[in-house]
Amino acid sequence: MNNILWLQRRSLLLATAAATTLALAGCATQSPSPAEAPPIVFVHGNGDTAALWQTTVWRFESNGWPRERLHAIDVPYPLSRDEDAKPQAGRTSAAEHMAYLKAEVDKVLKTTGARQVVLVGNSRGGNAIRNYIYNGGGDKTVSHAILGGTPNHGVWAIPGFREGNEFSGTGPFLKALNAPKNAAGDEVSGPVKWMTIRSDNNDKFAQPDGLWIGQKGTATNVTAAGPELKGATNVVIPRIDHRETSYSPAAFEATYRFITGKAPTRTEIAAEKSVVLNGKITGLGVDSADPKTGNFSNNLPLAGAQLEVYATDPATGARKGNPLLRKTVGADGQWGPLAVAPGAPIEFVITAPGYATTHIYRSGFPRSSDLIHLRAERMADADKGADSVVTMTRPRGYLDPARDKMLLDGAVPAGVPAGAGVASAKVKPAGGVRAIAAEFNGERLVGQTWPAASGHLVFLELTY
Repeated sequence: MNNILWLQRRSLLLATAAATTLALAGCATQSPSPAEAPPIVFVHGNGDTAALWQTTVWRFESNGWPRERLHAIDVPYPLSRDEDAKPQAGRTSAAEHMAYLKAEVDKVLKTTGARQVVLVGNSRGGNAIRNYIYNGGGDKTVSHAILGGTPNHGVWAIPGFREGNEFSGTGPFLKALNAPKNAAGDEVSGPVKWMTIRSDNNDKFAQPDGLWIGQKGTATNVTAAGPELKGATNVVIPRIDHRETSYSPAAFEATYRFITGKAPTRTEIAAEKSVVLNGKITGLGVDSADPKTGNFSNNLPLAGAQLEVYATDPATGARKGNPLLRKTVGADGQWGPLAVAPGAPIEFVITAPGYATTHIYRSGFPRSSDLIHLRAERMADADKGADSVVTMTRPRGYLDPARDKMLLDGAVPAGVPAGAGVASAKVKPAGGVRAIAAEFNGERLVGQTWPAASGHLVFLELTY
């Protein structure tokens, strides 16, 4: 079953899916049968958030999947430990990660009444899925496991180098997961059905050289095939990056086909007539309220944060009228719900003690979602003297000047290396408050600059 979808077949499948979509344009999408639409639990990667699954959830919904059967988890402390066996403030061990996933699966099974779920994980999320299935009872509660970009054989496999880390291919955690499951040496076993999705050579965490782990020139002993598992269905998609192994349209197509046995009707996102948004405001560090506890990502509610939401002019980024919402969030961090005009761009403004005033500009929303999570940010010391600080960020993929067409403030972003290794680019424009645009492979988003001297940071957050 290994590598059944190689380049030629992948091109054919995508072309077939596109042709099917065109043929059915204007027709209602039929919902899958209950057997074809089991509950799906999505598991994000290291340092990430459930919000990254927003467009994937939309694509499943656009193919008739019931919204209530699509569940994305939010690990409170999403970063792995430097050494898995040693407690580290604000980090989760592999065992803690697995226990959190198990508890979330139990909730979904109880809520839906289903006997089993499908698990879909990106990167480190796949580690938790494998651990749960083999060591947490998931072999009974999981029908399908789909792992996108999971470093199943490590980000590095260097004897003696950081072997206590969860991502070491020669360390105890991955060696135990990869132990042969049968006489054929398979690394997976039934009754769970397994699929991996990887890039042909563009995943920063499946590279033969140690550039992306700070070890340039050192052999990692890992290849582009590192995310594959012997005995699984292993899908290779050309030129996708680490996050696109889960969040891209091509990854969705492969995932949908693996679960249902047929191609999706569409991979584009179908618009809804009415859109209601909700999500959570989060912060940074071990304790979001205390800047001394660090500036790394967490998924904890930032209680007491204030949010304002504005509709904006798509051409200038300027606000259109009064706030659509003004709210101080409670202990759960939830900032909505809020009805917005379908497809209308939005500015979110977060203020909280110990944080910069954070302006997040987003493209219009074609569908409702409760995964619109927003993170307050702190200003770096190096940025405090700038007129304005504007960051273009792409949460569901990376920026690759050798692959992508992109502009920030009318120019190709400086300092972005080739090879899909970073997900953001920063500029410090002068000239006062004005329009500023980010463009990436057809998505164009316009915001406004705001003065850094007054404690403002601007983020142009791309959706696709």
